[in-house]
Amino acid sequence: MDNDKIINFAIKYGFLILLVGLVIFFSVASRGFASPRSAVFILQSVSITGILALGVTCTLVVDGFDLSIGAVATSSLMLSAYSMVILEQSAFVAVVLCLAMGAFVGLINGLLIVKFKVPDLLATLGMMFLLIGLQRIPTQGNSIATGMSLTDGTTAQGVFSPAFLWIGRHRFDLVLERLLPVPVLIFIAIAVGIWIFLALTRHGRLMYAIGSNERAAALVGTPVKKYKVIAYMISGVMASVGGILLAARLGRGDIASGNNLLLDSVAAALIGYAVLGAARPNAFGTAIGALFVGILLQGMTMLNAPYYTQDFVKGAVLVVALVFTFYLDARSSSGGKT
Repeated sequence: MDNDKIINFAIKYGFLILLVGLVIFFSVASRGFASPRSAVFILQSVSITGILALGVTCTLVVDGFDLSIGAVATSSLMLSAYSMVILEQSAFVAVVLCLAMGAFVGLINGLLIVKFKVPDLLATLGMMFLLIGLQRIPTQGNSIATGMSLTDGTTAQGVFSPAFLWIGRHRFDLVLERLLPVPVLIFIAIAVGIWIFLALTRHGRLMYAIGSNERAAALVGTPVKKYKVIAYMISGVMASVGGILLAARLGRGDIASGNNLLLDSVAAALIGYAVLGAARPNAFGTAIGALFVGILLQGMTMLNAPYYTQDFVKGAVLVVALVFTFYLDARSSSGGKT
């Protein structure tokens, strides 16, 4: 009985204890890690990753998966830059175009999966490659910046709107100094919204039912196909929001800036399974997973760890967290039998 209590405690709180231990270790090993500036930098760095991860979480809830989020985010970044710098449109038009693009990509992904029965991994992988190629065509593979030379020999006359840059760069006043970036507030608001939607509404419960047993959910009248399409549309919109924030922070359409978004977002969403022993996709766990990835990368950077070790460490943490969660959960459910 005592053994079961220990296992249950480890399942529920083990990952949070690991997170606190990691913060303590980096605080001791690296001077300045525990400073407010470092904390804000971590939050800002995980805000975009976390938003994308929350979109992935919605697809995981319905037993799906979206590999196109990184490409959607980069396409959103390039589209916002193209619309303002090349087409000379306003910030409002740029944001609307990006959100519409994300929703449309999610709709296509959903229809490929539910109507044409294409496996989710293959459908979203194909969409990822399509978007990677498509976003490079208008500029022949070049990044977009104010005053850039166009293919017809002229110079781009458009600029990034100050209102657009405000989204990615403005920091609100705190007690001591301007520390709280807008992207962090947007991330928190989206995380709370997704958590409320999935955990507290009928629609969220139906999506979890679909993920647990799609056939049983369909037999009781749940519109399975509709909810699956909605999940992928949410994922597409979240990815486009991430791309908008990245473009607003950079002030240019950098073609290579979203290279790590997919891996970091997927890692955050999957690590969320281990938070509080949920053993299922959930918004709170995803947000904590994004924070964990940010703390890990910031700490390794401040310790001058080689950049090429970061993906290895992220992968190792992800594998350990998932094995720990699912193995102990299965062992506990079977009464301690191995």
